[in-house]
Amino acid sequence: MRPANAKDSSLLWAVMKETSPTLPKPPPARVALLYHFCRLQLPFLQLAVDVFTGHLRRTFALFQSKSDQAVCWDNYFDRLYPVDWYLAVGCLEGIETAWECLFSARANRTDCLLVDALRARAARLYPGDEEKQDAAVSEFWSQLLVSETADGMGVLARYDGQRPLVPWLIRVFQNWHISQLRQRSHLQPLPDDDIALPLPEQPNGRWHEPFCRAARDWLNQLGEMELLILGLRIRYRQTQREVAQLLGVHEGTISRQITQLRHHCLEHVQRRLAEEGWVGEDLSSLMYAEMGNLLLDEPKLSADRLAEMLSKRGRKPPQSLQ
Repeated sequence: MRPANAKDSSLLWAVMKETSPTLPKPPPARVALLYHFCRLQLPFLQLAVDVFTGHLRRTFALFQSKSDQAVCWDNYFDRLYPVDWYLAVGCLEGIETAWECLFSARANRTDCLLVDALRARAARLYPGDEEKQDAAVSEFWSQLLVSETADGMGVLARYDGQRPLVPWLIRVFQNWHISQLRQRSHLQPLPDDDIALPLPEQPNGRWHEPFCRAARDWLNQLGEMELLILGLRIRYRQTQREVAQLLGVHEGTISRQITQLRHHCLEHVQRRLAEEGWVGEDLSSLMYAEMGNLLLDEPKLSADRLAEMLSKRGRKPPQSLQ
């Protein structure tokens, strides 16, 4: 089960042809390593090397187009989520098993299926209107390959592999519908709950980038133990007891470290923002609006990195990380 007319119904292939000649060539050694790694991780997806490389150049061009500064292949590879990227490429190539894998993918924060997470989001966007809810999800699946506009690209063709695929798909879905609702009705953001990802609030745009810089600076100062606690609690929604059992420490230790992390984060971010002119006394609204998505997109807290850190400690990752 997949959307039809993958290659003929979007500008994906035109974009590949237009951008490929002008791009720097990717380093052959890293391409070969990435190719074989992806095939080992998803052996049911068999792509020819030239097709693989073509998609790599296409998504690098997308990545490059989003940056105001010059970027290189090392920047791209360092932030790439290779398995997610390879799965998206498999879908674009029309491989049936790739679509089956995507349909069965789970939204990590709730361990519910991607399609169920989208339906739950649609139910909150269009309460009481089951017909509109079903249409919203169905239209989104059709737009994965085929753009809603004649001069656009399908959703999957816009994915550059620089963030986890499932959260990104949910965010694209919710942002498009919220944008439409606000344009028509000037509605305020919907209340948050623990389904999939939090609905975005309207943060102060002036402070978005300073906040992200300050928060990432704080993250860069954390050790492996602290990153593990953040990843397991925030990304995978494990309880303090579950984290303590997995790491082999007392639950009280995890509780104290979480308290310290919260305190140090607020202190560091507030100090950095104050240096840039922040005069607000309460960071809670800004923190609530920005921090969740920032942590979910942080490469240091990706599933692969968390599993690697756990392995170094002789711990087996929980099922949701495997």
